[in-house]
Amino acid sequence: MTAIPFASRFAGNRRLLPGIAASIVVSVVAVIGGWLQTIWLGRPVVEPLVLAILVGMLVRSLYGMPAECEPGVRFVGKEVLEVAVFLLGATLDAPKLFASGPTLALAIVIAVVVALIVGVGIGRAAGLSPRLALLVSCGNAICGNSAIAAIAPVIGADREDVAASIALTAVLGVTVVLTLPLLALPLGYSHYQYGVLAGLSVYAVPQVLAAAYAVSVVSGQVATVVKLARVLMLGPVVVFLSLRRRRSADAIDRPKRTTTLVPWFVVGFVLLAVVRSAGWLPEAAISTAAVSARWLTVAAMAALGLSVDFASVKRVGARVAVAAVGSLLALLLTVIALISALGIR
Repeated sequence: MTAIPFASRFAGNRRLLPGIAASIVVSVVAVIGGWLQTIWLGRPVVEPLVLAILVGMLVRSLYGMPAECEPGVRFVGKEVLEVAVFLLGATLDAPKLFASGPTLALAIVIAVVVALIVGVGIGRAAGLSPRLALLVSCGNAICGNSAIAAIAPVIGADREDVAASIALTAVLGVTVVLTLPLLALPLGYSHYQYGVLAGLSVYAVPQVLAAAYAVSVVSGQVATVVKLARVLMLGPVVVFLSLRRRRSADAIDRPKRTTTLVPWFVVGFVLLAVVRSAGWLPEAAISTAAVSARWLTVAAMAALGLSVDFASVKRVGARVAVAAVGSLLALLLTVIALISALGIR
């Protein structure tokens, strides 16, 4: 495994400072926006991660991108994001996947795998590129914005694709939060069953809490456990896609076998997850890693927003919307079928 590029590229390179500073300013504005939403609305309707992209895109559209900012913005959008993915490994506790019993664990795995496969197919049918279809599908199947942000560097996704995926899935996520509770009565679900439905179909953890606790405390508790277990699927998916991309590169260009088999941040992600699951990380370290990963991801999304403009997202917006809605409907139908087939009560 090669040395971590984050430190080597930043050391002694003052050219990066303007772009880093611009990314930090945008990310701070986004975090303040999320804080204000919490004060006024009780919770962020638009998460800081999404706000960072939107604010960055707005700044880019209004003022352009000064040449002196470009190196630092690229650095934050790539290397800083990789460090954030690495730190996310410390937040994953794998044994929780089986804490609620093998039947529920099986439902989670099946739902994610089916949603990924069907979602990619729907995205391709909607005219999306393979990478964009995969981003939208992963966002729907696993954990929305976080999954897209983590998988993007693994598959080498374009910045425009990442921005479009996160923006559209964010809007769809809010819609799901508002409408999903309306399904509990027509489906005849118990509070436990609805909790499973919410945990397996809603994107971000705060959105899961909002959609589930709106029905009952039991639904909220069940949905939280299911959602956290679902997030754990991000690890195997990241590793699988990394290895798959490596094999594809080897098939096209055999000399590339001299490069790193798996990106450093994927290896680090897995190692941290193992260490966390073994109980070798103190709670203080886990908390610090989680907060750091969150801040670094917001900064990386700010850099992403500064790298693209509204016009580039608009070109793929309609197709992404079709793919996102189609993938979400496929996920909902899969979860409903699994609750019935596996006898989850």
